[in-house]
Amino acid sequence: MDQHRNLDLAAMQAAAAQACGLLKTLANPDRLLLLCQLTQGEYCVSDLAAQLGIGQPTLSQQLGVLRNEGLVATRRDGKQIYYRLASDDAAAVMQVLYARFCAPGRER
Repeated sequence: MDQHRNLDLAAMQAAAAQACGLLKTLANPDRLLLLCQLTQGEYCVSDLAAQLGIGQPTLSQQLGVLRNEGLVATRRDGKQIYYRLASDDAAAVMQVLYARFCAPGRER
């Protein structure tokens, strides 16, 4: 039996739409930097701004996009809001991107 005929087109289309949504969200240098940093753990906004050199307005806007897309989650501790990576899919893609583009010893 030809396995290509058993593909569920509707499921493939839904998966493709989901993947495109994730890739569209990742297609921004500031959001990529944020997600890369968040793969290392939980950070408050001021730490992210200091470590990544992203201005406060841009940082807040991009964290809002990531939160709305379900890629990050927040935790409040007093006046501080801490962000952490919340998407296994985003973590897996970030792992591949790191290995392909950022790993030590990788020629650029």
